[in-house]
Amino acid sequence: MNRLLPIAVGAIAILAYATVMLVIVPGMQIRTQAAPAGLVPYTEQQLAGRQQYVSMGCVYCHSQQPRSYEHTLADAAQGWGRPAVAADYVYDRPHQLGTMRTGPDLLNVGARLPSAEWHLTHLYQPRAIFDWSVMPSYPFLFEEKERAAPGDVVVKLPAQFRPGQKVVIARQSALDLVAYLQSLDRSYPVGGDMNSVRDQGFAKPRSAQ
Repeated sequence: MNRLLPIAVGAIAILAYATVMLVIVPGMQIRTQAAPAGLVPYTEQQLAGRQQYVSMGCVYCHSQQPRSYEHTLADAAQGWGRPAVAADYVYDRPHQLGTMRTGPDLLNVGARLPSAEWHLTHLYQPRAIFDWSVMPSYPFLFEEKERAAPGDVVVKLPAQFRPGQKVVIARQSALDLVAYLQSLDRSYPVGGDMNSVRDQGFAKPRSAQ
């Protein structure tokens, strides 16, 4: 019984130290990060699309953190861009770093795949672009119509994926999500890094070239 108090005090001290060093101090450092010159705040539409991204759980299959060259060369070889730095996430609340890579890293998907048409097709039916894809389709982001109305954004699909004689129209939620994906472009150089994403180039899918 006499040892319980020192053990409890020691445990609390260790927890407090870890909290300060691993949570509070890094948090203070990150809050002082200035936005890089090439990074602009999200637009209202991009923020709406980001909310779609978060609510759909895209982070469970996609990361947004190309890793440093010291740890692996695979990310650079994939064309995913330079290693991410803290300043890349100045406008991200909450961040979507992710830990899984069932699909590719997306921090620079807007740079390597800028086409809205490509993203809409991919969201509606990934197998229309990659027949081997395990990504789920998101038909609830779209609607089927007998014919397109003025202002409708029609999704282009191969014949085998079209819903009969109907056309597939992107809902606003799909357009917002695509706007967010297009905004994911951290190709600007930072910290004197001369190996920017633009210098390295991107590994584009054959269907997107």
